Amino acid sequence: MDPTTLLETAAEAARAVGPRLREAFRSRPEVAVKRDFHDPVTEHDKAAEETIRGVIEGRFPGSAIVGEEGGTTGSGELVWYVDPIDGTANFAAGLPFFCVSIAAAVGGELVAGVVYDPVREDEFTATTDGAWCNGAPIRSAGAARDREAMLLCSYPSPLDLEVDGEEGLRRYGRLVDAFAAVRRPGSAALNLAHVAAGWADAVYGTRAQPWDVAAGALLVHRAGGVYLGDPLAPGDYLAHVGGFDLASSALAEVAVEKR
Repeated sequence: MDPTTLLETAAEAARAVGPRLREAFRSRPEVAVKRDFHDPVTEHDKAAEETIRGVIEGRFPGSAIVGEEGGTTGSGELVWYVDPIDGTANFAAGLPFFCVSIAAAVGGELVAGVVYDPVREDEFTATTDGAWCNGAPIRSAGAARDREAMLLCSYPSPLDLEVDGEEGLRRYGRLVDAFAAVRRPGSAALNLAHVAAGWADAVYGTRAQPWDVAAGALLVHRAGGVYLGDPLAPGDYLAHVGGFDLASSALAEVAVEKR
């Protein structure tokens, strides 16, 4: 299957929900919860995924779709990974850092992906041929050492603190001390897109799902950065710009298990 055609479909599906998300943004939509109160969902998450599924199924009927809200449908070698709003807590509160993330894999290999920021209308895209932002090639390049680098992370999450206890806080403290800046923006997919573009230098997160990271992982890889972890399986992930000295980084302690 042609990656360019798959990307065109992913981009069309992502942009199809842009108007709805922009209109609903900062309307303080009603919020429900899934696992617990740290895991919000809105009517717009569900409606956006339905729209995205409709576009994909219209172009590639019967292909498998793995969505955060709708679960898995369809079957076959072509699998789509869909997060209709990555960063729902930000979206619901009115913080402009969330995105739509859609990736396509064929035979277990990522071949196309889009991370779409509907507020800024930045469209990050990738295929096996490269990575782009709004059609311009991007390169994952930046700082070489922690002391010059911007780290984006979601660690420690409430579950991390429950499992790791005080060690989780100590690990986070080591990261804060080592890096020039540490930020927790709240969207794994958009974090990865920013590393792919060289707007941040590293990203670390735990317990991610494929719909969170699949498109972003492809972006980082095709832009010349490094992604550690399996983006098509639940788990932890670590990514950084090309040329970053991971061996001497405070992130090295969490990198070993991801190689």
